[in-house]
Amino acid sequence: MLDFYRGKKVLVTGHTGFKGAWLCKILINAGADVTGYSMEPPTQPSLFAMSDIALNMNSIIGDVRDLNKLNEVFDAVQPEIVLHLAAQPIVRESYKNPVYTYETNVMGTVHICECVRTHSCVKSFLNVTTDKVYKNNEWEWGYRENEPLDGFDPYSNSKSCSELVTHSYINSFYGDMDVAVSTARAGNVIGGGDFASDRIVPDCVRAAQKKEAIIVRNPYSTRPYQHVLEPLAVYLTIAMKQYEDKQYAGFYNVGPDDRDCITTGQLVDIFCEKWNRDIPECDHISWINKAEANALHEANFLKLDSSKIKRVFGWKPRWSVATAIEKTVEWTKVYMSGKDINACMNEQILQFFN
Repeated sequence: MLDFYRGKKVLVTGHTGFKGAWLCKILINAGADVTGYSMEPPTQPSLFAMSDIALNMNSIIGDVRDLNKLNEVFDAVQPEIVLHLAAQPIVRESYKNPVYTYETNVMGTVHICECVRTHSCVKSFLNVTTDKVYKNNEWEWGYRENEPLDGFDPYSNSKSCSELVTHSYINSFYGDMDVAVSTARAGNVIGGGDFASDRIVPDCVRAAQKKEAIIVRNPYSTRPYQHVLEPLAVYLTIAMKQYEDKQYAGFYNVGPDDRDCITTGQLVDIFCEKWNRDIPECDHISWINKAEANALHEANFLKLDSSKIKRVFGWKPRWSVATAIEKTVEWTKVYMSGKDINACMNEQILQFFN
């Protein structure tokens, strides 16, 4: 798969974010001609900045809400493949800033779709959304791609709208064009270099760095956790296969096997076990359950059915959630000790793809 990307012109939106940085690292290593379009890194510290990814790609700082600038970038770059990751991705932030969330996640998608429509150079376009696009009935089985889209909170709902925008452009415009278009709905991702607020693994890392107890708001909520390299490998597979044959275009769930759909409490237990390994007992960390009064609504149970992508592409998850957390702890300890995080990222990518 990675050989396919050598020399290909690839545009990645949201390249300064956590997933975007890992994706660009993979593409650069594969020899792709990578252009990124995104706002400044959303966190400080930032994985994108500290790994010097910008030195090996064309990094453009811009807002997906700015259609004119986005058009200029498409004109200049003439991308063959577009991977749309730019978003306001935090549920709790969407309650604080719903208008910005909808502007970015909905109109940003409209602008990307419009640029794809007006640039015949694009042969493969993937819109990355989320597992939260589905109307959540708190079922104990996984949601399938044909389930109703109706996210509850502003973030989830805006990503449902992003899906619908893409569907409309497919139905209205792309049918007569030489472009293949898909969406990918991924589960919760973890990995080294995620510094976002209000995400459980970054919260674990921050507490561990301070040698404090980890605060867990809802230890009984179930989520489909997976290492960040899992969905990125699938995104690259979808974009490649539909580039080669439009019959592969479609809507795909990307989630772990049932065994890795675990509660937040179980996830933090694994994190503590991995973190505490090989360090003095006096430095061991633990967690406490501290539910918030009048907490904002978040889904309690969420699982994806990924049988379609397994059937179509022969895909299967490579790393268990325990391995994913182990790799996250490994990266974090390299970072904290001031060692070479680029080498760590490259090594983990090699381990994953081999």
